Amino acid sequence: MKRKFTIKSLISIKKKFANLWQLLQKLTSVLYFVLGTWLIFTTITLVFASSQPVDAFLVLGGSIRRETYVAQLAKQYPQTPILISHGSPDPCIWLIFQPELVELQNVWLEKCANSTFENFYYSIPILRRWGVHKVMLITSPSHLPRAKWMAQILLGAHGIWVEPEIVEESGIPGNNESWGKTGLDLTRSVLWAILSQIIQPQCSNVTKLAEVDMQAWEHKGFHCEHQGGWGDEGQGAGGRGQGAGGKN
Repeated sequence: MKRKFTIKSLISIKKKFANLWQLLQKLTSVLYFVLGTWLIFTTITLVFASSQPVDAFLVLGGSIRRETYVAQLAKQYPQTPILISHGSPDPCIWLIFQPELVELQNVWLEKCANSTFENFYYSIPILRRWGVHKVMLITSPSHLPRAKWMAQILLGAHGIWVEPEIVEESGIPGNNESWGKTGLDLTRSVLWAILSQIIQPQCSNVTKLAEVDMQAWEHKGFHCEHQGGWGDEGQGAGGRGQGAGGKN
């Protein structure tokens, strides 16, 4: 009796494993189908978006030269929204845009990001809310190729075509690129490209440039990079800053 019971038990266990294996195979097939469909749809969306005009400027913080450059672009494309991800101090950006007579309501400052990965982490929900399909990514040579590849992975996963625009810096860059850091960021970018389809983090510190209180900043004082190109009178009580900023 004991032997029969053991054989029956083994047969029962084998059947359970067989059923579980079949279930896993079915789930894997469904996953492949969903992933394949998503990739095809995203590719078609990107191909279409690549031929469309740029409908947003995304500036990665790290050098005031990037903000100076996008201010010039804003004069040519006044209706195109601008998102500056953790750039220079608010009053420094205001001093760049205000003389250009640019519509400050179209310039948004996101100040939650503390790394290149977080630049995209917090920018994606904003760009999606704006309905962006093609973005001009403004960065510097010291930020490449990591920033470009991350943008193509993370923004591309949401059907947003990336057009890099490289702005030269002067001085010593604030960040140092390495293949180790690039590999780590690309790996987590691939993972987040999938997770961000259902998770939309919100930055609690996003403001319009038009809402910057310059009187309060003048009273408190602030520092700006010397690359901004203005004189001491534009720096408030804080005087002039030095060098190019940067983030990891």
